Amino acid sequence: MPYPIVHLMFFVFCFSSSALYGFANTARSEGVHWTDWWHLVLLLMLGGFFSLLPDIPAVWNFLLHGTLSHTMAGPVPTHSLVFCSLAFFSTALIGLLLYRHRGKAMALGIFAWAASLSHLLLDDVADGAITYFYPFYNRTMNLFSYADVDLAEVNFMYYNLAGMVIVLFVSCIMLMTIWSLNYLGFGFRYRPFKPGVTDAEPRYDKTDVISGCSSKGVEATDTARNEK
Repeated sequence: MPYPIVHLMFFVFCFSSSALYGFANTARSEGVHWTDWWHLVLLLMLGGFFSLLPDIPAVWNFLLHGTLSHTMAGPVPTHSLVFCSLAFFSTALIGLLLYRHRGKAMALGIFAWAASLSHLLLDDVADGAITYFYPFYNRTMNLFSYADVDLAEVNFMYYNLAGMVIVLFVSCIMLMTIWSLNYLGFGFRYRPFKPGVTDAEPRYDKTDVISGCSSKGVEATDTARNEK
């Protein structure tokens, strides 16, 4: 199993690189407020913490029992999709308090969920035994080991399906991260954090403002003509 610092660096520099690039580019060209720096730091702290979520039991097992056992939290395997989903629900609640916006809260939850799934991915690469589908399937499995076989040992369909499942798993984590970061303002161009915006507040774009102004101008012209 990789060390914690490797899991953290893997998620921050491999999956969150678009956010780092967009923020650095905006800070260099336009400048950012100090609250935007805190926004970035908070996001990376949450992502870093939840990228270590499946190994969290190692902390209390070391303090209470002097061991580094970290694969179980009671009867629940920590390296499973069910356990990693805790990242989504807990972080979504944090997002509601932070953003006061349900869409952004959900995006923050998806970001944290992707961080915890990146932990499973890296452990899978390191030949770790992952109980992906607990409680529906309790046996451990390793996706990358299925593709690491000689073509002559398996049939052609199995060989290709194993590779496609791996690619889909990696791409899903990447898409979850990129979408959530972009929704939170950390795309290839950073959009400043506005904590006062809520779901109840109306949102207008430039086209709405222009069309609204033009319609008012037309109404004023029609009124003047009628008076004449």
